[in-house]
Amino acid sequence: MDNNGLGAPSKNATQHHRPIRVRTCIAHKTRHHDSHLLRVVATQSESATVILVPDPHRRLGGRGCWITPTLEAVELAEKRNAFRRALRVSAQVDTGPVRKYIAANPLDLDIRKKTEH
Repeated sequence: MDNNGLGAPSKNATQHHRPIRVRTCIAHKTRHHDSHLLRVVATQSESATVILVPDPHRRLGGRGCWITPTLEAVELAEKRNAFRRALRVSAQVDTGPVRKYIAANPLDLDIRKKTEH
């Protein structure tokens, strides 16, 4: 029975669905599902530079921003000062850890499951 007040809610009405979270890439300013973007968080270093840390599991605290996980997107974001603006920092930013992460984990543009043919 459906949930029209006459009986128990239908099976579909009680299922919990994971929400679709859409985020904006700071480099390209395009919107994507968050699973297609990399979250980046700013951490303070002992010097005047802010170190940007990749947060692929989305667990680190603090303000984060989202970027397409390609080196081209990182370069574009640096050129536009998008990291500083999105993370609200005034100091210089070090993107080294983000670049290393992206180089070690290249973007898989084929988003189909590997078992599909």
